[in-house]
Amino acid sequence: MLDYTNSVPLHVQLKKIIEKQVENGELQGQIPSERQFMHTYNVSRSTVREAITLLVREGIVEKRHGKGTFVSLKPIHDWLGNLRSTTETIQNMGMEPGAQLITNYKTITPSYIQEQTGLREAYFIKRIRYADQIPIGVERHYYPIWIGEKLLQYDLNNATLYDLLENKLGITFAEADQTISSGHIYEEDRPYLYIEREKHVLIAERIIKNGAGEIIEFEEAFYRSDLYAFKIKLSRKFG
Repeated sequence: MLDYTNSVPLHVQLKKIIEKQVENGELQGQIPSERQFMHTYNVSRSTVREAITLLVREGIVEKRHGKGTFVSLKPIHDWLGNLRSTTETIQNMGMEPGAQLITNYKTITPSYIQEQTGLREAYFIKRIRYADQIPIGVERHYYPIWIGEKLLQYDLNNATLYDLLENKLGITFAEADQTISSGHIYEEDRPYLYIEREKHVLIAERIIKNGAGEIIEFEEAFYRSDLYAFKIKLSRKFG
């Protein structure tokens, strides 16, 4: 609810509340009318309009003439500092997650993965990730052989790999190191995302370990930069 004693203007507080509801998937499609917001939060029409104006300006919602105000199709935000699956991220945005298995096989890992993980051999799993049936990324996973062989017992289309690892295989995640950069997707994977050859994508590399420090997974993921974004909350500490 709004804090009337706070120095932050009411329209800014209301804007943040609505934005949070969009991020959590509580608001989808058409949002409530100005009158509904006025009644729910006991604020004036001008306060509601100022809040909506800010949301429109940031591309979070859009006004459609004669129809109302609707949640925009906007980038999926992956909050840094939280070890969550792509499926969870998409669901938290109120979108329908999906996955399609492209290939899986036992392989000798590339030298740079060997250097980071110590895995000379691994089970390789490659999938396309979808949000509301839109292809947003290609994820390339490398697992220790024994984990990969167990994962292949399950249908990896539309499955959440983290759920399989934790709930079916009983593997506990303890920590992860993640690196985010910009670059080009592998040429063989480019057609899956329908992007031009020269277009850059977001590249996320993640190494997950268990409590004993053993490698559980190395993931190299390529996401469309127009549909995927990473968000982190910063604060400045004094004293």
